Amino acid sequence: MTWRAAALLAVGALTLPLWPAPFVGVAVMVGAVLLLLVVDLALAAPLRSLTAARDGERTVRLGGTATVVLHLGNLSGRPLRAQVRDAWVPSAGARPDVPPSRVVQVAPGTVVALPSRLTPTRRGDRPAVALTVRSFGPLGLAFRQWSGRPATPAWTLRVLPRFDSRRHLPEKLARLRVIDGRQVGRGRGAGTEFDTLREYVPGDDVRSVDWRATARRGEVLVRTWRPERDRRVVCVLDTGRTSAVRLGDEPRLDTSIEAALLLTALATRAGDRVDVFAADAVPRASVSGAERPAQWSRLAHALAPLQPALVETDFRLIAGELLRRHRPRSLVVLLTALEPGALGEGLLPVLPRLAARHRVVVAAAQDPVLSTLATGSPRRVEDAYAAAAAWRTLAERDRLTAALAGHDVTVIDAPAPRLASALTDAYLRLKFTGQL
Repeated sequence: MTWRAAALLAVGALTLPLWPAPFVGVAVMVGAVLLLLVVDLALAAPLRSLTAARDGERTVRLGGTATVVLHLGNLSGRPLRAQVRDAWVPSAGARPDVPPSRVVQVAPGTVVALPSRLTPTRRGDRPAVALTVRSFGPLGLAFRQWSGRPATPAWTLRVLPRFDSRRHLPEKLARLRVIDGRQVGRGRGAGTEFDTLREYVPGDDVRSVDWRATARRGEVLVRTWRPERDRRVVCVLDTGRTSAVRLGDEPRLDTSIEAALLLTALATRAGDRVDVFAADAVPRASVSGAERPAQWSRLAHALAPLQPALVETDFRLIAGELLRRHRPRSLVVLLTALEPGALGEGLLPVLPRLAARHRVVVAAAQDPVLSTLATGSPRRVEDAYAAAAAWRTLAERDRLTAALAGHDVTVIDAPAPRLASALTDAYLRLKFTGQL
């Protein structure tokens, strides 16, 4: 019951003497009930004497659960009996330990802890929205309520990317150690950076013999090589309209972020520097690889709030930023969609200038809907038209792939669950052959 309703009931009680005689008994009973309601409302703990604060986790990985505790304090001299509703955005997946229907009791001058477990369903920032407290009187007949009083304590839970592809990291690191020569394995490449001199053993390539060192030492010495180190890798995330297409349960942008995180984790272990740049019509995020020990954490926090923008990606802007920021030769990985319209009209005109300075890789996740339409057996006329459209789209993608290969661009076209692994495999091949 609000103060306005209580005032109306009080006015009704004061007019009881004016009621007709046959209704006096009923009027007396109604007046007694009204009096109880007014007294119960007056004895309810005042909302202005309540305090609220939070503590708990600030970050959680998508798919995990975080705990945030609301501390509700009662500074008044009356005991607080209240229902508390701590509202978050729906995608935060909040589940309070104390449901809003249960009455919480707080003695005068004390604080009660009300934890909530949050299991977010989307990546990004998930804020607390509103705190509503309903303070009941001792009889439970009337209550005071005011949403936002006490003031809702600000709290934002940052939901980091899921990063399920980290399960591939041990296998990729093992391959990296083989390439680097720290672990014996078949297929050891020659590498491109000089490592050490050692004695010749039968089976060594005679082209690796260092004749000057052999003349000085009086024994045959060969040069050993190791893969390139301290190279630059630039991951470009396309956050335009094509990144909003859902591949299964998640948008394409989440698949691109997953691939960028796995490549970053592997390349930093290999001694390379990774920079990440996200853009559509305007730049959205930029993370440099200056601090390698904290690179993954910084990158995850920077990419977590990114959301697809329903605009056309400006590849001229992206190419200009890459040429301006990264003058030394780098490996540029463009995570986008193999859409003939977007890439054919936006990327291909600026690609020659970009490929002349950098090694370019285009990585895209396949749309499972196209494969389903193209391989399905049509049963209706509409299905036949859909299959024809899918085949036409796939043919245009093949022509686009051939056009990109003509500019010496490596194209990775893989299903969304395998894109991160396929991209790191391509990185290891380039490192193995010394093409970074």
